[in-house]
Amino acid sequence: MKRLQLTYRLKKIVLTAVQYIGFAILLVLFIIPFVWMVSTSVKSIGETLTNPPIFIPSDFHFENYVKAWKSGPFLHFFLNSAIITFSSMILQLLFVVPAAYAFARCKFRGKTILFGITMMTLMIPGQLIFMPLFLIFSKMGLINSYVSMILPFSTSAFGIFMLRQSFMQIPEELLEAARLDQASEWQIIRHIMVPMARPTIVTLMLLTFISRWNDYFWPLVMTTNDKVRTLSIGVSMLKNTEGGASWNVLMAGNVILVLPILIVFVCAQRQIIRAFTYTGEK
Repeated sequence: MKRLQLTYRLKKIVLTAVQYIGFAILLVLFIIPFVWMVSTSVKSIGETLTNPPIFIPSDFHFENYVKAWKSGPFLHFFLNSAIITFSSMILQLLFVVPAAYAFARCKFRGKTILFGITMMTLMIPGQLIFMPLFLIFSKMGLINSYVSMILPFSTSAFGIFMLRQSFMQIPEELLEAARLDQASEWQIIRHIMVPMARPTIVTLMLLTFISRWNDYFWPLVMTTNDKVRTLSIGVSMLKNTEGGASWNVLMAGNVILVLPILIVFVCAQRQIIRAFTYTGEK
């Protein structure tokens, strides 16, 4: 009996060690490109072309960040990205929360069919609808406008699904008690559903922030001048006078692009862990 217990414990220790080693390898694979980007961003132009490549530069050239920032209207691009990203987040909050509540708690004819259609839209590649959207906005004269950059991303089928799962875990007794106190459906959403589903909502907002802040293809299609161009487009425009890429300045621009995402993620990581834990407990 003791021998079986020792064998079981040894097997458990080995499996745990293998898991941690696997996680460590994945962590290294994911973090190396980011560390290399940061390292390259403070190298001289000569060190970026050295063969074999060097990981730690001999001197730190922080002026690369200044060059990247001053190479174009980066402040304007940054503000455009902020306006487009936060507007998309607010609109998703306004549209997704009521829709998720309706699918989770309201009874109406055709609810199952409508929810199924909503989920089916997740199987449609985004690139498939970009051309029809471009033609629509072009005919409406909305190219190079904030409307065309924000409106297509004002709702999310994945967000509706995510919040619906979270709302379904809230006890029905709380809603019935609120209705007995003459609370309207909007008051229930505002004072019960939203506070209790806050981790999921924070996660959805973070995912929206990342996707909109990093978006490159749609701004590239919808903009022909600097009026509403975003930071991701600005980074791609970092070229030297000879037409080639100054990799140190390019990497500095990429660090500027990624930094807001890292800050937001670090601030919201606890809510994200709670959201994925609660969503998977149904």
